[in-house]
Amino acid sequence: MINPKSAPCDQIENKVPQNHKLSKSQKLIINLTLLLFTIGICFTIGEAVIRILYKDKIVLFPRYHTDAVYGEYQIRRLRPKSVFLHTSVDGSWKFTTNAQGFRDYRNFKYEKSPNTLRILSLGDSHTQGLEVKQENTFSAVIERYLNNYIKHNGIKAETQVINAGVSGFSTAEELVFLENEGIKYKPDFVILAYFVNDLEDNIKSDLFQLKDGNLIVKNKKHIPGVRILNKINKFLPLRWLSENSYLYSILLNFVWDSSKRLLYSKKIGELTTKFAVQKGEANEYEIALTQRLLERMYKFCQNNGIRLVVLDIPQVDKDSFKTSIPPQLNEIIKDNSDIFIPSDKSLNDVHGITKIFVPRGHRHISEFTHAQLGIAVAEEILSYQHNFSTSK
Repeated sequence: MINPKSAPCDQIENKVPQNHKLSKSQKLIINLTLLLFTIGICFTIGEAVIRILYKDKIVLFPRYHTDAVYGEYQIRRLRPKSVFLHTSVDGSWKFTTNAQGFRDYRNFKYEKSPNTLRILSLGDSHTQGLEVKQENTFSAVIERYLNNYIKHNGIKAETQVINAGVSGFSTAEELVFLENEGIKYKPDFVILAYFVNDLEDNIKSDLFQLKDGNLIVKNKKHIPGVRILNKINKFLPLRWLSENSYLYSILLNFVWDSSKRLLYSKKIGELTTKFAVQKGEANEYEIALTQRLLERMYKFCQNNGIRLVVLDIPQVDKDSFKTSIPPQLNEIIKDNSDIFIPSDKSLNDVHGITKIFVPRGHRHISEFTHAQLGIAVAEEILSYQHNFSTSK
């Protein structure tokens, strides 16, 4: 028998849960909020731990690469019209890129005035100037030095130095850039800044290969990591993390460096199969490939009235430095350049006076070394110009 007095209570009890039941969308929002909150807490804890343990060892070098089409080739460049910071325990450095993706505050037109001496710098992160202020790269030093000379001697002219250095660039990519884009700026001199890892980077780029001793075009596209970087750099929060988070940096750079090693191993494996390059002989192939690239670059410069300067960027050798040029390439570079500047020629006299490299971080060449190299190049160019004009 139903108790009439209990009916209203039953009705109320049935209504309460129905009124407070969450919809699927509400549950999803709550779960996502909790997930994001948990991730945020874990990331914050991880960031704190990494800063305590590894802050002195990790560098915050955001990767601002993107792709560019030069002629039939698609290779990397720095993101145009960007401003970002690189930071390590040694300091913080501001990078500003122009509309062409060069590390410069100015934009450059292809055309130049008749009284302009234009110089194009090609190279990797040392040329780009990682761990160096924008105005203190060797390219900037060369420009100031030559313009001061011009001013003090009452010459009606000016010097422009275009810093086209891109972190990670190989000799192969520099050749592609020069032949398809750099030539449009009508340079009088091209500076090829050579660093020791160019040998491996030429293999990884896979743009050129040797067949029966001849240089052949293998691929016309090399944009490693660019697709993901294009997506990452679209979002301000991720760009902020790349410049400020040590945890984010260590994770990104671990993936990046691992990918580079895998790519090199893959390309060496292909060479072993296709071109009978024996294991242990990869170095000989790398030397031969680099030789052909240098020869092609020099011939291209000669055919276009450009003077080629090869600048040896020193590498760390314990508490000192040593050349990046393998002994097998010394004579080849001399024969395939108008000016060759070995690192010992420009740095031996100042060794021990100051730091050749940034003390920690990624150990790039220091601002002092940039100044020394810049002055050495500028003086060689002045000497060459004088000798060339008097010989006519």
